[in-house]
Amino acid sequence: MKPVGAILAGGRARRFGSDKARAQLAGHALIDHVAMQLARYCSSVILCGRAEGDWVPDRPDGGRGPLAGLNAALHEGRRRGAATVLIAPCDTPLLPDALLALLAGLPEAAYVAQLPVLGIWPTRWAPLCDQHLAEDETASMRGWGDRIGARAIDWPVPIPNINSPDDLADVSGFFP
Repeated sequence: MKPVGAILAGGRARRFGSDKARAQLAGHALIDHVAMQLARYCSSVILCGRAEGDWVPDRPDGGRGPLAGLNAALHEGRRRGAATVLIAPCDTPLLPDALLALLAGLPEAAYVAQLPVLGIWPTRWAPLCDQHLAEDETASMRGWGDRIGARAIDWPVPIPNINSPDDLADVSGFFP
């Protein structure tokens, strides 16, 4: 069974200066680039981090960082009957296919050591994630991974992450 894909887009984009998820790159929003990549490996793709439209809002609430987005994805994936969710941030339009295929095929929790907001997470951990967020003020993705024994995968090639307009300009050369 394929995982449910989940794009995390709940951040405030302070360094970027505007909504990164909707920033344009080669005629498409950043979030659309990520959705197209995840769709190749997932049964469906959901958008997490906002209380708008058909998005899944952060859980338990916004302002808790990417772990609240992951928690929302775990609960939504579980509701949909998926065993796992494959998460990626909205600002990574150049995700390696080999990495996505590796993650999508894993049955247990794993994340990219250099980018812990990219990973695969079993939906059975949804209730424990609620508890973890209630107990841990830091809401750290690595802390959550440590708690459940997630595997940190060392990916040798840097994955571009768009944090500023200059970063967006730097990756634009990779798109026709």
